[in-house]
Amino acid sequence: MGSPIHSGKKRTQRDYTLAFKLAVVDQVEKGEMTYKQAQSHYGIQGRSTVLVWLRKHGTLNWSSTSERAMKKETPEQKIKRLERELQEKDDYAYLLEETIKKVDQIKGTSFRKKFLDSLPEHLRPKDE
Repeated sequence: MGSPIHSGKKRTQRDYTLAFKLAVVDQVEKGEMTYKQAQSHYGIQGRSTVLVWLRKHGTLNWSSTSERAMKKETPEQKIKRLERELQEKDDYAYLLEETIKKVDQIKGTSFRKKFLDSLPEHLRPKDE
């Protein structure tokens, strides 16, 4: 994707086309420039405008805790955050497992067994 031409003048809100936003997001996500460099280079006035575009149009997770905030996290806070994230993943896995069981009961199918049989041997659960 080519980079938009730098005009050197300050831009107004209505000047930002979707194509321009996507081009800026693409350049930032490819590492060609930081979001602050993009703001300066293209004359984008809002301090968080590019970040909003990254969250809305980007493919990376820009809505999570910022890098600066992560550095200020104490070990205890990090442990609590990671435990909470792990619990959420466990809860989600349990919900999926129970949903599959219920669908198998209602429909009289064995989706789980068919799925597990299709997995390579090294990926199959040991308890079965």
